[in-house]
Amino acid sequence: MVILPELYILAYSIFFLLASLRKNKLELQGYARLGAGIGFILTILFLGAEGEILGAAYRVDIFSQVFKLFLMAGLFIVLCSGDNRGDAPREFGAEYFMFLGFSTLGLMMLVSAVELISLVIALEISSFSLYVVVPLRQAQTKNQLEAAMKYLFFGAMSTGVMLYGMGYLYGLAHSTYLAEIMLKLPGMIGQPMLVFALLLVLAGFLFKLALFPLHFWTPDIYEGSSNTTATFIATMPKLAAAALMIRIVGLAPRDAVDFTQVLMVLAACSMTLGNLAGLVQKDLKRLLAYSGIAHAGYLMLGLIALSNDGYAAVIYYSLVYLFMNLGAFFVILVLARQGENLQVENLAGLARRSPLLALTLAVCAFALAGIPPTGGFTGKFFLFISAFEAGHLAIVIVGAVNTVISIFYYLNLVRMSYSREATSSEPLNLSLREKALCYLFLVAILYLGVMPFGLLDFFGNLL
Repeated sequence: MVILPELYILAYSIFFLLASLRKNKLELQGYARLGAGIGFILTILFLGAEGEILGAAYRVDIFSQVFKLFLMAGLFIVLCSGDNRGDAPREFGAEYFMFLGFSTLGLMMLVSAVELISLVIALEISSFSLYVVVPLRQAQTKNQLEAAMKYLFFGAMSTGVMLYGMGYLYGLAHSTYLAEIMLKLPGMIGQPMLVFALLLVLAGFLFKLALFPLHFWTPDIYEGSSNTTATFIATMPKLAAAALMIRIVGLAPRDAVDFTQVLMVLAACSMTLGNLAGLVQKDLKRLLAYSGIAHAGYLMLGLIALSNDGYAAVIYYSLVYLFMNLGAFFVILVLARQGENLQVENLAGLARRSPLLALTLAVCAFALAGIPPTGGFTGKFFLFISAFEAGHLAIVIVGAVNTVISIFYYLNLVRMSYSREATSSEPLNLSLREKALCYLFLVAILYLGVMPFGLLDFFGNLL
């Protein structure tokens, strides 16, 4: 029963597999939302489940269950945000929801896997499903097919590098279990091969996080995939990658100076590249792609602290990132009713056409920029504090400078919404579901900004 949420999402995916065999295709959007909602409730009920299976290679504890709750909430919101227009053609609707379900299953397995081979299997289940989903879009375009091929190629490459690193780690520790590897690491601190092996193992997770130097796939995949698929890729894999980064980085000894220096360089490069590239973007999804690259760098600030406070800050910021990124993509999904790609200029006059949607975009933009009193500000503050207390002042300064740079292109979205004249004067009528999602994003982002300490203490006790 400890893996009932995973068994449920497996059954959820198999349901759509069987539905895909029907000759008369059904409209399955409602079933997908209902099923994801039931899965979210089920995950809440099993939040306190604990146990180990598969020879202790798969651990269910409060840490993994919290991330599974995040993942199920993300899947439910993604499916409620889109209306399936512009996504998979009708004849492939069942397959589309099936692969989203299988990808979520792989991500849920990823946060519970505590053994190297189990990690690889879970990572591949989530990745292969997304390789299939990316090209599923109503209009077959060159960019779309190019994005699918890039995602497949770079994903396979990062997996190969990760397996190479796992081979070295196994050779050093003579075990594939993370707990056993942790016990043997202190005696190998002086070996350069240990740092090399850890970095290679992290390659697969850096790919999921879109952290420099494994970031280059992100803009093209976001632009080429459908809006709902881009929303899923921009949020869900990053949650699981953050959980695995905590598990893997937690293996490093507290005095692993070389390891933390390498992570600091990657974080600085990721923040700087993402924000500088974001300044010149005109396509909204490409802008959010470079934003995601920069935010992956911010997440690393909590990891390099190598402390429970830093890891708690990473979990907290992951939750904030989920809501503010889903909110930003939700605006795209509502404005692009036919699934087209939007330009920044398409936001002109949004405040007059739909004040609630414009307010949602503004709050999400403020959160992404790190402006108080949003959750983005509070989350970044905790990340910066954890890195500062660990003695990494230089990377904190780099992060603060990059936060200032990012304000320019985030606030440009707000300026376009409120200051520019609308190209269309037609009011944008939101459905009850869309209004409810707007209020959800507003309340969640502001609540996480002004009431952080209860959740932060809870996350600190997970580890």
